[in-house]
Amino acid sequence: MVGAPQTFIDDLVSGAEIPMLAKGPLTPPMLMRWSAAIENWHRIHYDRDFAVQHDKLPDLAINGTLKQQLVVQALRRWAGPAGWLWKASFQFRAFNAVGETLRIWGRVTGKRELADYGLADLELGVLNDAGKESTPGTAVVALPYRDRGAGVPYPFVPPQEP
Repeated sequence: MVGAPQTFIDDLVSGAEIPMLAKGPLTPPMLMRWSAAIENWHRIHYDRDFAVQHDKLPDLAINGTLKQQLVVQALRRWAGPAGWLWKASFQFRAFNAVGETLRIWGRVTGKRELADYGLADLELGVLNDAGKESTPGTAVVALPYRDRGAGVPYPFVPPQEP
């Protein structure tokens, strides 16, 4: 992420959107490679006949862990090299199939200013080609101040929450 732009807590306003990350169209070889990389051998991700005939799915299923990784990738890119993704939570509510392009979006819902850094609260999700939301969620990202100190401490130690 060298040379990536830095997001600063000072600049955030509620309702601001993070840059959308688009991936796809996702192909069967992409799903097979992802399944191999994480050793998920469930055939619904790479065996179309099994997925459609046995499990009665409309097509090969995009792995939930792949959607998780794309959410994290979008948030890390937005946070910049000095930002930290503290936590993310999402639910798999709709099926995503091979051939779709997934668009990961996020929107700032609030911010909390702490002594050494700030916390950005976001809502997020994964949209398919038709604009259907499949994976709604939330995240908290630690961001540095523009002109205060060294930024988010490394290693990042989350603040104590009430």
